[in-house]
Amino acid sequence: MLSRINDFAIKLANVNGSGSASANGLIMQAIFRMGVPVSGKNLFPSNIQGLPTWYEIRVNKDGYTARALDYDLMVAMNAQTYARDVKEVRSGGYLLYDSSWPLEKDLVRDDVNYIGVPLAHMCNENFHESRERVLMKNIATAGVLIELLNIDRDVVAQLIEQKYGRKKGLHESNRKALRLGADHVRANFPCPLPFHLQTMNANGDKILIDGNTAVALGCVYAGATVAAWYPITPSTSAMDAFKMFCERFRKDKTAGEQNYLILQAEDELAAIGMVIGASWNGARAFTSTAGPGISLMNELLGFAYFAEIPAVIIDVQRVGPSTGMPTRTQQGDILECAYASHGDTKHILLFPANPAECFDLAVKSFDLAEQFQTPVFLLTDLDIGMNDWVTPKLEWDDSYHPNRGRVLSAEDLEAIPRFYRFMPENGSAVAPRTLPGVSAKGSYFTRGSGHNKYGGYTEIPDEYREVMDRLLRKHKEAAGFVPGPIVEKRKGARVGIITVGGCDAAVREAVDILAEQGTPMDYMRIRAFPFDHPVEAFIAAHEYCYVVEQNRDGQLRSLLILETSAPKEKLRSILVYGGFPLSAKHVLNAIAPEMKTVKTVETEELDAIHR
Repeated sequence: MLSRINDFAIKLANVNGSGSASANGLIMQAIFRMGVPVSGKNLFPSNIQGLPTWYEIRVNKDGYTARALDYDLMVAMNAQTYARDVKEVRSGGYLLYDSSWPLEKDLVRDDVNYIGVPLAHMCNENFHESRERVLMKNIATAGVLIELLNIDRDVVAQLIEQKYGRKKGLHESNRKALRLGADHVRANFPCPLPFHLQTMNANGDKILIDGNTAVALGCVYAGATVAAWYPITPSTSAMDAFKMFCERFRKDKTAGEQNYLILQAEDELAAIGMVIGASWNGARAFTSTAGPGISLMNELLGFAYFAEIPAVIIDVQRVGPSTGMPTRTQQGDILECAYASHGDTKHILLFPANPAECFDLAVKSFDLAEQFQTPVFLLTDLDIGMNDWVTPKLEWDDSYHPNRGRVLSAEDLEAIPRFYRFMPENGSAVAPRTLPGVSAKGSYFTRGSGHNKYGGYTEIPDEYREVMDRLLRKHKEAAGFVPGPIVEKRKGARVGIITVGGCDAAVREAVDILAEQGTPMDYMRIRAFPFDHPVEAFIAAHEYCYVVEQNRDGQLRSLLILETSAPKEKLRSILVYGGFPLSAKHVLNAIAPEMKTVKTVETEELDAIHR
């Protein structure tokens, strides 16, 4: 294998519940602190313990960090998946295994290099408690990787000190396990491997953060003070992070009182009801959930739409339908959120592509919800929400003032003859609202039943249609205020590629490779619904466009067909929905059969192109 610096992929195969996450995180963080672009994908099962789990690390000096599909080094620590793991090693690659037990002959490939380290034997000899032996085996494996990949030992020592410095026993046992693995592999195998790390300075202005943490911080900065939720994978850590930030930043320093309220409801239906009630009272309130939670919230989401009450819903998408695969990623809630509830409803959707956008668009969600007095959905996914991403430092403008929309004060109410809840509308078809307790003159009956523009009950068709038509105008007007699409053009491109959310990194990489192959394509990443004019213009400007998304039924494509004048023949789906994050190879190999100029791409070709 040719020498490659800061350009490789490894995969660590283990058993869920064995404590491998700490060792995986140690390696990931060490590479990041060496200044090398890196990404980590945790592919874990939905049970607590016993099933296979994998952790993928891709290193790429040019910043391509979408998922790889085969690997330079496989760390095979789970006998249940040996056969599968061996197959995924690229020709000429390496497989690290625990040689405390011999490998079966049918697992040996002539084109793979095997590195056997008696990890269990070493840990059994050096540690006494059974649980400690299991945990330290993972740390000893990290010690092996430090030598094989040329990871900076000083960086690792700093990380161990920061994590365990105050816990003498854990600190020493971790250092001891690292030494055991490192000493053995250095004494018995050539180190480092042909592909390995060298310190760079590519991460100087970046941080390592997951999307759920970033979105929670965005909610704090947006001024959210009320959150109601019911625990559900993969959004639970978003509310955990919000609680952590509130405990730190939402306390009155003088009185010591909390300036926030977080409620764990009995279910998602109750949670969205609490959010709507708090928002109606003037608080900035939100809930975090996933697809099954959205399903339960539908009735009250329709109420908030019709009664025109702000609400923010963080939807960290996972695989459905039904329970589906709770710990796998997908983009299967697009249509459910766009039209949530029975009857005619249309909701504002925002689609962040990384944790930095999770932070920014969380703030934008609250502004839009109050500006347009309606539910707003922030749709991330498990890959964005629960995996660590190298992303630009989060930036904040201290001059920010929240957009509270058309809220009448007591003085405003005194200046008008009479207040009607749903009139007059402004240029964005939004009527003014009032908050409880401000003035008796601003009181009104909040209705989810048929009402006219004055707020009174009605079943008269013309009066009902008048309200519904204004709601539709309001939704269309929102298109001019939501984040516009990201559009990148290449000279000579006649075909476009459209995507959304977490597919961004893989599609960008594929677009670069296509250009290297002599097939330039224009690129558009949609960041919000409703769609503004640039979305339709992009489609119209190309012979046809590929729509890349992670669901079976082409939900983004369907929404584009329903909500623009684009002919469906111009939109061709590329659908990857097995539950794992997207790779550039998925995109390229889907396009290749349709375009003679595009070649299917093997991993070796990807490396050559990037070099």
